Amino acid sequence: MAKIGFPKALYYYLYYPFWQEFFTNLGHDMIVSSSTSKAILDLGVKETVNDACLPIKLFHGHVGDLASKVDVIFIPRMVSVRKFATETFCPKFLGLPDMVHASMEDLPPVIEEKIDLSKSPLELWRVCQRIGKEFGHSQWQINNAYWHAKKVQHRFFKSMENGLTAEKAMTGEKKKYTKDKNNLKLAFLGYPYLVYDNFINVNSLELLEKMDVEIKTVEMVPAKKLLAQRKKLPKDLFWNFSNRVMHSCLYYLDDEKVDGIVHVTAFGCGPDAMVDKMMELESKNRGEVPFLTLSLDEHTGNAGVATRLEAFVDMLKIRREKQ
Repeated sequence: MAKIGFPKALYYYLYYPFWQEFFTNLGHDMIVSSSTSKAILDLGVKETVNDACLPIKLFHGHVGDLASKVDVIFIPRMVSVRKFATETFCPKFLGLPDMVHASMEDLPPVIEEKIDLSKSPLELWRVCQRIGKEFGHSQWQINNAYWHAKKVQHRFFKSMENGLTAEKAMTGEKKKYTKDKNNLKLAFLGYPYLVYDNFINVNSLELLEKMDVEIKTVEMVPAKKLLAQRKKLPKDLFWNFSNRVMHSCLYYLDDEKVDGIVHVTAFGCGPDAMVDKMMELESKNRGEVPFLTLSLDEHTGNAGVATRLEAFVDMLKIRREKQ
């Protein structure tokens, strides 16, 4: 059986549980790249083009970390994950397998199956059939692995809706941490590979927890309630993750009131530049909710981020006392 590498970046933080269960159920070994580090970032900067955004640079570093450890690397071409939707993923997701092939040498074979669930409710099943048959498995084995993976992915999403971050949900924790009702409630919103990668966000989640802040993320909004926010905007945005962030912002402003919003964004991200301004305006128009943009790149330091978050939380506490 094969050793299949899964880069711990980008789509990892939302979809790894499905693919981990699918491949291991078929008898393969799933090898995840090391947690993000300075060495992985340096490797990614070396391997990719100069004008790539930080998440793409890190992805290349994670691929490089796996190269000598696995028989094949899983880099699907992510197009859409919503049925009959017009939105798609960022162009860099669409061309990710091509970028890796063009930038890196001496890689093992790459699984670059296109995932476009807007075509049909059965499209993911068809993708799994094609991948499974490439490895020589029977249709019964593939079907069994697919349905087990669907159940695991459903439990993972439910765990995050119940208040767990991605990494904690992957470990199988079931109970949400109880927080003091007097604690500040802060929406920490952004693309999952920024929000949950402690290296990129320089341990922001841990820092906020130490300040007794109750953290809310995009993934903690129930799927139906997130989708219901679409009617509040004139039209959908083009990009999947941008829609999710914008819709969660509206939810936390209108439905589950928060004391403040932090938008975590990667410097140089085109779609996020528009989303950030929209979030800032909506926060102002819906009750003057305090808003902070946390822009990150490979030069971002712990001290600078910690100082900004501490000052923002202090301001929120003073604001609450005056109300």
